Amino acid sequence: MLRKKHLSCDLCVVGGGMSGLVAAISAAREGLNVVLMHERPVLGGNASSEIRMWVCGARGENNRETGIIEEIALESLYRNPTKSYAIWDTILYDFVKREKNITLLLNCTCMDANTKKGEFKHGRTTQISSVTGYQMTTQMFYEISAKFFCDSSGDSILAPLCGANFKIGRESAQEFNEDTNRTNADDMTMGMSCLLQGRETTKDIDFIPPSFSKTLTEKDFENRNPDIYDETENFWYLELGGDRNTIDDTEEIRDELLSLAAGTWDYIKNSGNFDSKKWDLDFLGFLPGKRESRRLCGEYMVSQKDICSGKAFSDEVAYGGWPIDDHFPGGFYHRGTPNTDFPTSSPYSIPYRALYSENIENLFFAGRNISMTHIAMSSMRVMATCALMGEAVGKAAAIACKKGLVPHEVYLNETENLQEKLMNEDCFLPSKTRKISNLCKNAKLNITNDIIRNGQDRAHKIYNTNEESCSFMADKNSEIVYTFNQAEISSVHIVFSSDLNRNTLPGGECERNHTTRANQLLDSPQMHMPKTLCRRFCLIGEKDGVKTELLKVKDNRKRSYHILVNQVFDKLTLIPESSWGDTEKIPVISFDFN
Repeated sequence: MLRKKHLSCDLCVVGGGMSGLVAAISAAREGLNVVLMHERPVLGGNASSEIRMWVCGARGENNRETGIIEEIALESLYRNPTKSYAIWDTILYDFVKREKNITLLLNCTCMDANTKKGEFKHGRTTQISSVTGYQMTTQMFYEISAKFFCDSSGDSILAPLCGANFKIGRESAQEFNEDTNRTNADDMTMGMSCLLQGRETTKDIDFIPPSFSKTLTEKDFENRNPDIYDETENFWYLELGGDRNTIDDTEEIRDELLSLAAGTWDYIKNSGNFDSKKWDLDFLGFLPGKRESRRLCGEYMVSQKDICSGKAFSDEVAYGGWPIDDHFPGGFYHRGTPNTDFPTSSPYSIPYRALYSENIENLFFAGRNISMTHIAMSSMRVMATCALMGEAVGKAAAIACKKGLVPHEVYLNETENLQEKLMNEDCFLPSKTRKISNLCKNAKLNITNDIIRNGQDRAHKIYNTNEESCSFMADKNSEIVYTFNQAEISSVHIVFSSDLNRNTLPGGECERNHTTRANQLLDSPQMHMPKTLCRRFCLIGEKDGVKTELLKVKDNRKRSYHILVNQVFDKLTLIPESSWGDTEKIPVISFDFN
């Protein structure tokens, strides 16, 4: 008989990909006791060293996702200038381990759930009591009891375990009035990929293909065109399985993908069509990166019309902006172009109602498995977008726990509170603007430009601002000072410029904007911190001439700070001392208080 250990918590997150990881951090920072159960040895899911897909997000000027996902990206620029996957794994691990409220269970597969059936609030029929995971390294079962659960497993493992309503496959055109030629729904999906990466060296290196390698020719690569010298080449089109079951048939599909990936490298090295003599195979993934499987059903199902029409949801808690990137089910064996690439209304709105179950009372979800149609999913599935969903779920779970609510009641009673919490943590909500207190609005400011107290925390087209007009350019070591009648200050909000478009980094557009790298060239650049970002600063509160240092930061790696103060002052001073680019001017986007 194997041992079983029981744990209890406020929120149990199943799945430690980017969405689940961020959900756990978000909730833990709100004071919740969190258990994060992940079936792999490293965090990050498709972004981890085991799979190596890029963390993509909304396209367009100044649309980069902020909040926790930007914290992670900036930390990687600081600690990982060569984009090493070994270091990337440690960064994700570190972000979770430093949160004292998170219990991390790695190598632990969720395999069972205990539920209660009945008539629960708002028409729900089921409540989850606990989930059970098996940790292969310790041969231990873990039973996790929680008030709330979040399925960020990608495959929606809690759906079959607890009876959550879900969908799989492609809808017909009439079901959601979407632009597709399908007259009937089917169970086809996008496929999965086993990626490969090459490294350029200074010596000739042979490649002897394994026996399972598939022999490929130039004809096989029509409309694919591999180019190991192109920084955008990550071999994503080595894809199979959309015309099968991407859960049941994974092992069979994986074997075919390995054959395909090895055959691709054989073709690159030995066909004579490439300048590849000095290239070595640096990575071939044995764990397929999956794009689509089960999608859970929430109170609202986001459709193509929503993400293409510019619709703003009143319960907006996240946004997307990747194109409609629908991969054909045949994958590599589909002879035409491998995918669609239709623009969306970037940034588009994502509602909170798509992040919790329509029939399970205490189930949230975040990631590629939320409540959306297949076509909408082809855009919303990318990991930076999924991370925003995770941050929203973490905050929503915190509100629900502290106020004794179920997820639907957060929607009914606490939407504005949830939105304000997200914006305070530097999450951009395109249809909302962060509120500024009257005390701050009426305070005397020693600079003529008061754009730092308008609640707009980035340059963006919706604000009609650009990089120059969205911020105050402070001189090094200068003081930005608010003076006001003595009052209790609850919090101070500061936002610096982290160069959201990454124009101050080296390399091409792909190199600058992705945290990790596919192929390693001899001249691949080393990264550094965005030159616009404030490196050193100090925040001082003052009362009757007595100064209190509230915050002093050296080697700053964060774009935003929301500092809880709860002290009486009559003056607040921010001193930006230097930038990472060591420039004379330092952009300050926001400096305000409540």
